[in-house]
Amino acid sequence: MRISYLILNAYGMGGTIRATFDLATEMSQRHDVEVISVFQHADLPFLPLGPKVRLRSLVDLRPGARVRWPYTKKAERLSAQESALIHPEERAYSSFTAWSDDVLRRELQRLRTDVLITTRAGLNIMAARFARRKVVTIAQEHLHFEAHQPGIFEEIRQWYPRLDAVVTLTEADERDYRAMLGQARTRVYTIGNGLAGGPRPRSRQENRIVLAAGRLVPVKGYDRLLKAFAQVVQKRPDWKLRVYGEGRIADKLVRLSVKLRLHNNVTFMGPTGDIEGELAKASIHAVSSRFEGFGMTIIEAFACGVPVVSFDCPRGPREIITSGHDGLLVPPDDVDALAAGLLKMIDDDEGRRRMAENALVTAENYDISMIANRWEKAFAELTH
Repeated sequence: MRISYLILNAYGMGGTIRATFDLATEMSQRHDVEVISVFQHADLPFLPLGPKVRLRSLVDLRPGARVRWPYTKKAERLSAQESALIHPEERAYSSFTAWSDDVLRRELQRLRTDVLITTRAGLNIMAARFARRKVVTIAQEHLHFEAHQPGIFEEIRQWYPRLDAVVTLTEADERDYRAMLGQARTRVYTIGNGLAGGPRPRSRQENRIVLAAGRLVPVKGYDRLLKAFAQVVQKRPDWKLRVYGEGRIADKLVRLSVKLRLHNNVTFMGPTGDIEGELAKASIHAVSSRFEGFGMTIIEAFACGVPVVSFDCPRGPREIITSGHDGLLVPPDDVDALAAGLLKMIDDDEGRRRMAENALVTAENYDISMIANRWEKAFAELTH
């Protein structure tokens, strides 16, 4: 079977890229698999991708990149114009142009594959509009249902019924999409993200380190984590917070850290290609998101024997974490509760070690081979 994954930018970092790469790599053991990146800004992807997976891009943003003739002048003209096919409320709207519209539409109209899996609302809608009818179109939703703005949600309501399937990361989202789609032929499945196989480093639960990881953007709530950790430091000044990732509010977070006098306790580590190696150095993983489609770092932490303290935000964490068993869920948006949860886990060394053991067991439910089997079952239903 020919399987194509369409992703915004395969050359960056983030949970969607990691999950897509891991699934594509696993699927490439049995199928002909490619990852199509709409944009390319670097020579090589930041995250690892299996050698059997083909990777190609549609719009090359690297300095000196040239568009092949006869599209040179057209690309120059359209690159200066805003996108007319991607809704302005798409979270990555600023990345798109009239030129990327043109390239993406042509690609979808001529793409000869058996299954096309798209990975964000704007691309899902494009596939519904322009993909060849012979192609099985599957929209994978990495955002939770209520995260979409009203304008783009109307486009979702209009175009998703043309898709063959929508795959959500949580059962709560599956229920909402089923209700929205009503009598449409579009099938809805819940398939979480998976963890690639192989040995993993394991936390010894000895280092006084709390780790947070993800893009430095408002939705990840690192401003609230810093305020909570300021409370932690007052009582446990020997504990440190390491924040991994990069993003547009990095400078703002550094300034907040200084304002809260956390310069001795908080380190912004930048991006890492080995999050599991870094998790193994920590004893607690903190998730402060305002919402999460799934929470890839939660299962990565579990697989390294690191329990998680997380806001009970919509929607992913509550379907992964069993509070008191392999982590702690605290009321969303409550900075004091987040601080209290961290302190509770810090102070209960025996309980934390027990949760770490339980987390390893929970992680087994997300083995990539099991996740791939669920995808293959969906493929079988959609192609017969």
